[in-house]
Amino acid sequence: MEERGVSRPIFDLDGRKALVTGASRGLGRSIALALAEAGADVAITARRIGGLDETRDRLAETGRRVVCLEQDVRLVETARGVVDQAANALGGLDILINNAGFEEVRPSLDVDEVLWTQVLDTNLKGAFFCAQAAGRRMAAEGGGAIVNLCSLTSYVGIPTAAPYGASKSGLLGITRALATEWAPHGIRVNALAPGYFRTAMTEVFYEDADWQTRMLDKIPQRRFGRDEEIGGAAVFLCSPAAAYITGHCLPVDGGYLASI
Repeated sequence: MEERGVSRPIFDLDGRKALVTGASRGLGRSIALALAEAGADVAITARRIGGLDETRDRLAETGRRVVCLEQDVRLVETARGVVDQAANALGGLDILINNAGFEEVRPSLDVDEVLWTQVLDTNLKGAFFCAQAAGRRMAAEGGGAIVNLCSLTSYVGIPTAAPYGASKSGLLGITRALATEWAPHGIRVNALAPGYFRTAMTEVFYEDADWQTRMLDKIPQRRFGRDEEIGGAAVFLCSPAAAYITGHCLPVDGGYLASI
């Protein structure tokens, strides 16, 4: 009997050109590394280019080309410009990972305009204009894949995270809108919704042992995510294996959303 199975090439990103925003640490670094290990050349960004040194060194070990760029996604022209810089440096752009994000825990009654603007400009406005710039190039060059980093707050309310939840809910809406609008151009737009991963941005939660206990009781797998566990999902959504998937948000959450 002929054996059938999933062949590795459909997950292969050999020769693809990718841009990952906010890749100096945490999930962005893990996604950039996974893309490089799958064969992609990768451009990475951060607000301070010096913060990319460790990510650059780890990516270089894969043998793929690495380009480091300074970017503040809150500035529209900078967001657009870095997409063009990445494409010019890599010789094209097939993949955009909109990972750059900002969160600050604060009771909603204490949220001021400064915090609101910082969160929404980073997580929502910046992601949209990066996607717009990438979409223009991809449409002209035959298509591509965009993955936005959404959140559990795209689906559920989290106390003390109103601006963050607003931005990530909006990003899910953008994902669906762009997926339907850009499908005729061969551009797939999907999202990931990471569950509870311990990163520098979320460290404030994990400092509370009681909070950890309460959250672990809500996660069917009874553990928090490890940074490297986000990379495989990103590679999948960017690969030929996901060629007929667009407008979808994939939770990577140990079963949290399925259990509520």
